[in-house]
Amino acid sequence: MRDRGWRGVIVGALVGLVLAPAVWAQDVEVLFFYEEGCPHCREVEAFLVDLQGRGIEFALQRYEIYSAEGWHLLQRLLSAFGAELGPVPMVFVGEVAVVGDRFYGLGPEPVTLSGIAYEMALEDAIARALSSGAPSPLTQLPPTATEAVLFTRAGGCPDCAELEALVLKWSERFLSLGIRRIDLSVGDAASTFDKLKRLYGAHGDAPGFFAGDLAVVGGQVFLPRRAPVALESAAGRAAAEEALAEAVETQASSPLDRLRVREQLTLGAVIVAAALDSVNPCDFAVLILLLGTLLVVGKRVKVIWAGLAFAAGIFVAYYTIGFALYSLVGGIRAFRVPFIYAVSSLAIVIGLWEMKDLLWYGKWFSIEVPEKWKPSVKKITASVVSIPGAFVIGLVDSLFLAPCTSGPYIVILTLLSQTTSRLQGALWLLLYNFIFILPMIGITLLVHFGFTTTARAERWRTAKLGKLHFTTGLVMVVIGVGMIVGVRLGYL
Repeated sequence: MRDRGWRGVIVGALVGLVLAPAVWAQDVEVLFFYEEGCPHCREVEAFLVDLQGRGIEFALQRYEIYSAEGWHLLQRLLSAFGAELGPVPMVFVGEVAVVGDRFYGLGPEPVTLSGIAYEMALEDAIARALSSGAPSPLTQLPPTATEAVLFTRAGGCPDCAELEALVLKWSERFLSLGIRRIDLSVGDAASTFDKLKRLYGAHGDAPGFFAGDLAVVGGQVFLPRRAPVALESAAGRAAAEEALAEAVETQASSPLDRLRVREQLTLGAVIVAAALDSVNPCDFAVLILLLGTLLVVGKRVKVIWAGLAFAAGIFVAYYTIGFALYSLVGGIRAFRVPFIYAVSSLAIVIGLWEMKDLLWYGKWFSIEVPEKWKPSVKKITASVVSIPGAFVIGLVDSLFLAPCTSGPYIVILTLLSQTTSRLQGALWLLLYNFIFILPMIGITLLVHFGFTTTARAERWRTAKLGKLHFTTGLVMVVIGVGMIVGVRLGYL
């Protein structure tokens, strides 16, 4: 034997086996690390399986040492147990770590054993763990400071192996960095990959790696407010490792959590903005004039259909214009953050100006349909007495009403263009515009069924103009501030 303390270890093992209860209180977890083709690994594994066959109940978890999961976990376990990297097999149970034939945790100093002494010491370690109800060795791992996400493709892809090897080295250096591996060929992984690229302002093909503020895609390193740099360059490696160190130190949110929060915030902003923006005095004025005209000429039966047609015209026009602007603004990726800051700041300024109408409506100027346009709007609307005409007037009046209604819409379009895929953006624009026309449908139904009159509706609208402007302004200020905060926190 190479260690003078082996006799004491054997005596301790015998005492432990004698004192161990016949029926264990609970299963214990044994972590077994091996290498394919290693004969000693097969011998130790056979010994552990034999112990299970003899009625010693424990869960045996096997890890191939050179697998991505196994290697990263092994590095963290060695650090937690104060053990040094050595030959396989490696076993972790209770408070004991076995690296090759070297035992850590049996005493104050590591002990090297082999043969029957090795087997007895390992069996004793398992027995002691069982008798004391020792938790899994995994509970001794230091908590994960932050999570990184690695996207690869089954069967390999250009540069996949190279990036995986680099991520493995990073995991050895940053032991509290958790690595989540996602296969791009499974489920909606490809969609998630695209969303994360959009979130990080990155571009390129797989593989991809995201952690903290760092994105590595297509062999390039992407960081906020910096130009992309090649990963293979010294500057690229240094920048990536600096960003990883910062992510671990600050315990940055997982990229997937950031993406989830971003989508929730964006959808919430769409719903809230659409609901408040839908209480719009300009659209109400045109709709009330249209319905009043139909009632005057004795066509009450057409009120409901004309009102719905008008709302449909508004919907089609706003959606078409909105999607065109969404597609145009979505192309501004290189200046994403400055662009969001600019639009958000403008939204706050305009919103504050609109809010002043609560106290000083009409003073200086208000953000609504210009006075010189109003006679034309009234003339065109008053000439409509048919359902198709109501639809057309909805389309035409949308252009006249743009100054009154476009503020919150443009802010939302900017938000969607920078945070959603094209399909997702199209669907959320549908939702926004559907919510936007709901009050118009409500007014139509109230007038049609006699719950109110166009005169009363117009008096209500006129009396509430200041509050309605204040509401629109408040929406713009809140969304503008929210977008700036979202950029600062890394969610946009």
